[in-house]
Amino acid sequence: MLFRDGEVRAGYADFVDRQIAAVRRAHAGEEDLPALHADKLIRTLVAAADSRQFGSVLAGWRDEETVVRARADEPEAFVEKMLAELAVLSRAEFRSDSRAVFTRPMGEFLHYYESSGTTGDPVAAPRAVDDLAVNTINIGEMWGRVLTPTDSALILINGPFAPAGYQFEKVMEYLGVLSVRLWVDNVTGDYTRILRLVRELSISTYVGSPSRLLEMLHFAYRHGEPLPRFRRLLLMAEQAGPSLLRHLERLTGAKAFVGSFGSSETGTTAATCEQGRLHLQVQSYLFELADSRGIRPLDGGQDDGELVVTCLDLRARPLLRYQTGDLVEVSGTPCPCGMALPVVRTLGRAHDVMRLGGDGVRQEDVESVLWAENRSDVGDFTVLNYMLVLRGPDVVCLLTTDREPEAPGLDAVRRRLATLFDGHNLSVRTVPSLPPLASLGSYLGWKLSRLVDLDDPAMTDRLPPPIAEVVRVSLAEIEATTGLRPASHLTEGVR
Repeated sequence: MLFRDGEVRAGYADFVDRQIAAVRRAHAGEEDLPALHADKLIRTLVAAADSRQFGSVLAGWRDEETVVRARADEPEAFVEKMLAELAVLSRAEFRSDSRAVFTRPMGEFLHYYESSGTTGDPVAAPRAVDDLAVNTINIGEMWGRVLTPTDSALILINGPFAPAGYQFEKVMEYLGVLSVRLWVDNVTGDYTRILRLVRELSISTYVGSPSRLLEMLHFAYRHGEPLPRFRRLLLMAEQAGPSLLRHLERLTGAKAFVGSFGSSETGTTAATCEQGRLHLQVQSYLFELADSRGIRPLDGGQDDGELVVTCLDLRARPLLRYQTGDLVEVSGTPCPCGMALPVVRTLGRAHDVMRLGGDGVRQEDVESVLWAENRSDVGDFTVLNYMLVLRGPDVVCLLTTDREPEAPGLDAVRRRLATLFDGHNLSVRTVPSLPPLASLGSYLGWKLSRLVDLDDPAMTDRLPPPIAEVVRVSLAEIEATTGLRPASHLTEGVR
């Protein structure tokens, strides 16, 4: 970043150099993490004491004597003690007044952003110079193992309020990689110019969500455009399991990575290495896991649960023990890339499970069946994308394909999927395009964008007007295509 003020410019350069050095020490396993965590947590608690959210419970941290005593403690014991004392911050509590965590006046932030607000109240997510720099370096030092200055990147993120598009543009600047940050009109869905630029600029890397990429590929098929070819896909904002990654690799000729993991409010908590594995950024966060057994610190062993995050480099708007709602699995085994950072696999959001009787069906279950490697029984067509529609005992799977399938191939897809929907009436149909919800997976999650339950009142609860209109149009298209009528409370909820 460029700063006119020479003193600010010099201070920023020094801050960046120190951060890069700390990140590289953490990657190499040379950083004293307990000492680093204790030091950063103390600084974070002092900052958080000036916020409305934490000011009353952390009032003592405005006293210098509290800081002196804390620094005299053994670092690991201090961190463990503080995590035990601090209350968990739920997503609902945070979203009800997200500016309550601010420790600085608005004018001291550099950029203002908000989360999309599609699943609740929008979350204020402004960026200060320090946290923007830290997040850029954390991602950049990871992606620098995957990209080189000879690469070029298409950043395709339809999120004008959220910081992701700008953040990844800064990462490409950090790496010296040419980037094109674009978005597509949600009304026309016209990718013509984007596809042209991908060809003319020989773009090597796609940065964005899987659903947006699938929609662009489907547009190319429908309009006779050459399919975009990439060398790498850096995917984020949606759950992307192994079957979806392999599917996108077959379609684009690229190597697919889950590029990063995090949120507008927390920043990037994990990023990919060259082996395609996500590594937790332990130099900037304290991580805990929550499940029915309680909440426990991540200790480096194999474990899974809902991720709880304490941000250590977000002092302008600190988050302490924030329940993310994201389910993860920590492998507990070293990565072949050689970095000392823990490896994590995302499992989707806590609510993204479809209950059919006593069984739970997840996104990966559907996609592993739909995009199995052995597709000889399907015939001469490729399933591009899908949407599941539920109404009572009926399940309809809507598919887009690269060409019109013959009946035996379509029946083979139905037989495969039927193993997941025992006791339900399953049918499979091809459609020219999926309803608009299918492109909004990064905002709404799998259970609303790809799995539409026409009996579920929560499907339309508290959706803002623009998304409610997308839901209304999608419900009308679903009824026209499948004959399944949405429950009355759904159509009433989106008018």
